[in-house]
Amino acid sequence: MQMTPLRHIASINDLTNEEIAAVFDTAQSFLDTLGDPHIPHRIARGAELANGMMLATLFHEPSTRTRLSFESAMNRLGGRVITSADPATSSTAKGESLADSVRVVSNYADLIVIRHPRDGAARLAAEYAHIPVINGGDGAHEHPTQTLCDLFTLKKKNTSLRGLNIAIAGDLRGSRTIHSFVYALARFGANLVLMPAKGLELPAHVDRRLREEFRCTMAKPPAEAGETNVDALYVTAKEPHQLSLIPEALDIHVKLTSRIDAVYVTRFQKEREPGRNYGAYPTVDAEFLKDAKYAKASVMHPLPRVGELAHALDTDARASYFEQASYGVPIRMALIAMSLGLVKDKSLARFPGGFATTKGAHYEDSARIGLRCRNPNCITHDPLEGSTTRNLFALVPAPTSSKSVLRCHYCETDIDTFIVGDKANRKVQHDAEAIHNMTTKDLTQFVMFTDATVAKESGFT
Repeated sequence: MQMTPLRHIASINDLTNEEIAAVFDTAQSFLDTLGDPHIPHRIARGAELANGMMLATLFHEPSTRTRLSFESAMNRLGGRVITSADPATSSTAKGESLADSVRVVSNYADLIVIRHPRDGAARLAAEYAHIPVINGGDGAHEHPTQTLCDLFTLKKKNTSLRGLNIAIAGDLRGSRTIHSFVYALARFGANLVLMPAKGLELPAHVDRRLREEFRCTMAKPPAEAGETNVDALYVTAKEPHQLSLIPEALDIHVKLTSRIDAVYVTRFQKEREPGRNYGAYPTVDAEFLKDAKYAKASVMHPLPRVGELAHALDTDARASYFEQASYGVPIRMALIAMSLGLVKDKSLARFPGGFATTKGAHYEDSARIGLRCRNPNCITHDPLEGSTTRNLFALVPAPTSSKSVLRCHYCETDIDTFIVGDKANRKVQHDAEAIHNMTTKDLTQFVMFTDATVAKESGFT
């Protein structure tokens, strides 16, 4: 009998809204039965649910909260943990690929949590593991389990996520927590007020997904609003608006900024761009929060903080970041238990869908003569993974046009400008509409190139 594929969680979008709700229900049940009676957001006792099972934490980047909360979660469940927390002391330092490491560790444990500096590393690990893999943060791509903690915190503070106005400040370009977070907020019907540091705006491919796949309406604050720190507003699809006229855009701006339900701030991700200085950076302090619109706003931060969140706020009733961090244990207990099939009727252990069987066409250039992922930090560009990755893209049709984009299978960065080479006649077509709505089989007839010059070098004219 053929078994359904293993469940891996590389992206927050590998979980449905219903599954996320089930994670929250399971986490709450652990808090109810194992929680500290004096500190309601703290797990204080253990169980035997995962007795005899092993978690492997493979961390190729520094971590405090994610690694320790996962390890605490497994121990609280009655399981055990093995860890590799420093790549300098692992076989990576000898030149071992991530793919080989994962294949080996799959024989030592029942579940792998991975953190890696390369975007898309979690998805690569999932391709080679024969046990479930959970993404503990991969480059600037995503951090899905942090998002579960963030959403759970918001849910505890509010009766529903729908209709909440969430201000997001700081490094929106390099923060993987932000990328997972905005996808999830859009899916659950929250509105986004983006307040990035200059030059650190949301990546273009994240913006495109919010608008085209999650059906958000994006508006820039009109000049008469007088806003200097808001870059963009995203309204969820349940609240349709027409933004062609300035007064309507102003109405949206007033609606989204007159009441802020939570402020989510992140540090500058200096490890993504060492040596670069982007100047002024948003700071959340008492002065920032004195505006009436923040009167009841929860202040959230994934931590660590390095100056962008004032310590003086720690005693403010709106400060939620330490509670947010403490939810890492029950949330990750729930995710571990469900991934291992330990929770009745709430198993994530195996499944018939998810990214393992993504619908739609895929384009693969196995000969590697055409375009490559344009994200320089993608795992496909890691020298150690040259023979373990595939030059694979999903063909994603734009919902409002006949143009498609190519989305990297690993890091999910989109390529929206390319030309198409026909293998049959060695001719190029500059109009990418030629491949719109094609099947995977149809796409084997073509090679995609960055431009005509590169195509010509490969014999296509």
